[in-house]
Amino acid sequence: MHMNMPRRSIIYEGKAKVMFEGPEPGTHIMHFKDDATAFNNQKRGLITGKGVLNNRISEYIMNRLGEMSIPTHFIRSINMREQLVKAVDIIPLEVIIRNVAAGSLSKRLGIDEGKPLPRTIIEFCYKSDALGDPIVSEDHIISFGWAHIFELEEMKGLAYRVNDYLSGLFMGVGIRLVDFKIEFGRLVENDELRIVVADEISPDSCRLWDAKTNEKMDKDRFRRDMGGVEEAYREVARRLGVLEESEQQRASLRAVTPGSPPRKPSTKKK
Repeated sequence: MHMNMPRRSIIYEGKAKVMFEGPEPGTHIMHFKDDATAFNNQKRGLITGKGVLNNRISEYIMNRLGEMSIPTHFIRSINMREQLVKAVDIIPLEVIIRNVAAGSLSKRLGIDEGKPLPRTIIEFCYKSDALGDPIVSEDHIISFGWAHIFELEEMKGLAYRVNDYLSGLFMGVGIRLVDFKIEFGRLVENDELRIVVADEISPDSCRLWDAKTNEKMDKDRFRRDMGGVEEAYREVARRLGVLEESEQQRASLRAVTPGSPPRKPSTKKK
């Protein structure tokens, strides 16, 4: 934990983010760290500027999803590393959407990495570091009460919609969306329970390959000791148009301390 992190109540600190109490009831502040982990926290490192880039990329994607009427927990960006989000009850599942064989799917089933899948595949993992986030079936989810059947169907429907939109968004800037992980939360608004996309969507949670060269532009560069991690994240941000080049260079050097006063959101048109 950061030594200079007081002044705000910490709700939760994970491997890549810290969640603080928000300024208003029903809100949290999500802070993006530069810490990087892989293989269930067995491999750890620091990627300078990763938190800044992931904050901007996730902000951009969450805004675009909102424009497509896909509900998310995102409210607005606060500063270079932080977002104001709605406080949600996180459903303890990682929802993995796969378009191309890669990573653990290739290892488990012996499918060559890079082979397009005959259809989009959704997998569920139970969120538990102690158990290594095991893959679970829909029957497990319903039987153990992690989600109701109607919530499961809602999550699957939203996952397909997010995948359709993001596949087109990334392909438009020359990036293939191989697979990605999202999480969902429960939110009560106007006495109605809603399922919303939560957490983040960034190169930390997506496999992104250059559409022409298949060059990896995501956290696999860290997992596999390929180097150039920050440069890959920056290239994703550049192609999405969320950071000017000069801003990217400053971002990699600047660290906004958790607990520091929020900067005013930029009014620069994106």
